Amino acid sequence: MGLFEVLLLAVGLAMDAFAVSICKGLAAGRVTKREYLLCGVWFGTFQGVMPLIGYLVGSNFVKLISIVAPWVAFVLLSLIGGNMIKEALGPDEEVTPGFDVKTMFMMAVATSIDALAVGITFVAVPVEIVDSGRLVNVVIAVVIIGVITCLISMAGVKIGSGFGDRYKAGSEIMGGTILLFIGFRALITHLDSANTLSDNETIFGMLIPLVGTLLGSLITYAGKARLTDKMRAVLVGFSSGIMLSAAVWGMIEPAVDGMSTGATKGIIPVTVCFCLGVIFQILLDKLIPHTHIYSDITEGPDSELSPRIKAVLKEVIHHIPEGMALGAIYAAHFMKTEWISSSVALALAIAIALQNIPEALSLSLWLRDAGTRTGRSFLMGVVSGAPIPLIGIITVVLVVLFPGLLPYIMSVSGGALIYTTIEEIPQIALKHDNDRGALAFAVGFAIVMLMIFM
Repeated sequence: MGLFEVLLLAVGLAMDAFAVSICKGLAAGRVTKREYLLCGVWFGTFQGVMPLIGYLVGSNFVKLISIVAPWVAFVLLSLIGGNMIKEALGPDEEVTPGFDVKTMFMMAVATSIDALAVGITFVAVPVEIVDSGRLVNVVIAVVIIGVITCLISMAGVKIGSGFGDRYKAGSEIMGGTILLFIGFRALITHLDSANTLSDNETIFGMLIPLVGTLLGSLITYAGKARLTDKMRAVLVGFSSGIMLSAAVWGMIEPAVDGMSTGATKGIIPVTVCFCLGVIFQILLDKLIPHTHIYSDITEGPDSELSPRIKAVLKEVIHHIPEGMALGAIYAAHFMKTEWISSSVALALAIAIALQNIPEALSLSLWLRDAGTRTGRSFLMGVVSGAPIPLIGIITVVLVVLFPGLLPYIMSVSGGALIYTTIEEIPQIALKHDNDRGALAFAVGFAIVMLMIFM
């Protein structure tokens, strides 16, 4: 392993620290030069020390490290990310920078523990940077890794600080979500014995719905953009048609085929799982405080959460079954399941992205019209779509590990999708006739039906 390979390795190892550094900047807002340096030193030091430790302990502990490291990273990052989201959802108060020793130590360990395994590879693949002994070359390599991580981490704090200072509301939610995603990725990559996540189509498919969320939220920046009752009816009807079609043709019908064997019909277990999906969605409605925008209907337990957070939580609840459905269908695509067409996965991802556009648009414009700054409204709209890839990837790995669960998860997600879709339909019923909303519903349903069966 020469200098060029070590440089590439250093950049790759620094990416987790870079993402976490952005989160630190997002949460802290204004950051001093001392805090830039502090963050860089913490991450750079641990990113350099961990490979050295891995090299020194050698290959005797490689199995133990490979088992423990992902779980440690998952637990630490989940605790930190979950706490960031909890604070963001609480009453508005001044955010502390969070550069104390305890916090920085946990983050530095969580982002660098995988580098232990990299150090062990130095035993099998010797580092050859200078004409000297193996230990000297390893020391030079870890110094390079530490310095590069330090510089990249400082840049991350700077980027996060500039963004978070302007759009502090929602920044902690985004930062916490990033940390949770990194933690889950470390764990499920370890558990994913089938290497599903190495399939580029799977990762790309998980991200397609976020494109729709991003596009819908961007319209917030059009200063004169407003939603009339008639236009809102069209958007809700179109989204409902898309989701109902996706649930029926993309989830429930294939699940029936998958559970049918010879003379045994699969409709009975599908119906049971369908009902479980409905119950699951009802429980989410009852347990999570949320507000349906424009109708001002609030559900869930009493809470001191702000109206804008409750509005975002309503979208999160809606996106959970979408993530389940997307993950299940991409797992089927990856495993080349015979009773599911290979084109259905992409069709479903595009369908969810299409219906995310009007949903994110409605949420962001509602937030802006309610007095939230434009940048903040945009950010909250984008953040609302984060559960889709997160839950989707978890579902992919779960199905690949336990293939027999596939038709059951599809049935559950289909029931949840239909329930949450039907729940929205009354909101398009206006005081006058609703022909536009009904027509848009039919158009959305037909589009996805064509996409799936063509």
